[in-house]
Amino acid sequence: MTSSGAPDEPADFRAAVESLHAARVRHEIEVGPIRPPQRLAPYSYAVGAEVRPPDDPDVVPTDSQGSAFGRLILLYDPAGQDAWNGTIRLVAYLQAEVEAALAMDPLLPEVAWSWLSDALGVPVGESSTPEHSGNGPSLDGTARRIEVTALGGTVTSTTSVRYGDIAGPPRAHQLEVRASWTALTAEGLNGHLEAFCEVLASAAGLPPTGVTRLGAT
Repeated sequence: MTSSGAPDEPADFRAAVESLHAARVRHEIEVGPIRPPQRLAPYSYAVGAEVRPPDDPDVVPTDSQGSAFGRLILLYDPAGQDAWNGTIRLVAYLQAEVEAALAMDPLLPEVAWSWLSDALGVPVGESSTPEHSGNGPSLDGTARRIEVTALGGTVTSTTSVRYGDIAGPPRAHQLEVRASWTALTAEGLNGHLEAFCEVLASAAGLPPTGVTRLGAT
């Protein structure tokens, strides 16, 4: 079942979906609802996120600054699941093209995972947010509080080489992050989506908010 707005949907699930809609993300990232996977939970909802391409459509990078996209899936099971340690599970996936030098860095997986850990407020090496910890401000300057547990995932770095009549750079390097975590409350999931988009922005090589790239007009 997906979120249809039907009155028989659990109140916690409706609240979770509504809180996702309240997320504020940077203008370079486009976010919108997508079809969620089926059979993972009684109720599910999903959003897709994509970094907008450069203003000049004729610019085709030879190595880096490529596409970056991802999806965040909300799963809700009123009965809970043992592996979740709760009733609300968020499943994240993102992929971004990265520079060759970064792709070859053996520390890239650790760096990429630290982006997610920092965004969620989970100490690196841990799987839950500490009690009474903060996660920093949102884009509007208000305080953001995220509480998660059972965080886990994988980071993969790959290289693709194109041959023959295939469009795109001859060699591309991709970073892929798959992760999932349990939200401790149905409210405030906008912070989870905002954190996910922060990781996507880092993977895409976007500058911090409020910083302009050198040479920009």
